[in-house]
Amino acid sequence: MPSDFYTDVWDLVRLIPEGRVTSYGAIAKYLGSARSSRMVGWAMNASHSAPEPVPAHRVVNRIGMLSGKAHFPDPDEMQRRLEAEGVVVENDRVVDFDLLCWNPMTELMLE
Repeated sequence: MPSDFYTDVWDLVRLIPEGRVTSYGAIAKYLGSARSSRMVGWAMNASHSAPEPVPAHRVVNRIGMLSGKAHFPDPDEMQRRLEAEGVVVENDRVVDFDLLCWNPMTELMLE
């Protein structure tokens, strides 16, 4: 059974729009645990067994690197999924990360 924190992370990640990305830190900060980026990473790793799909490929590190790619069945799967959504990735890094970054602190306050 996942922890409440994992469930909260997964629910938030499901809100990231297609073609956008966010960081582990942005998720942690939004959930009130700014120093828990690593725990967000653990939640992303565990998301592959979540009861409902979690678009974990949309979560990258603070500079746009695909740091979680090793946790997919195929290390290239994260990049393929992002590119299928129109996100350009070069050298394991999201091009235009600042432009594509979805920050829940601001994006969800606009709704």
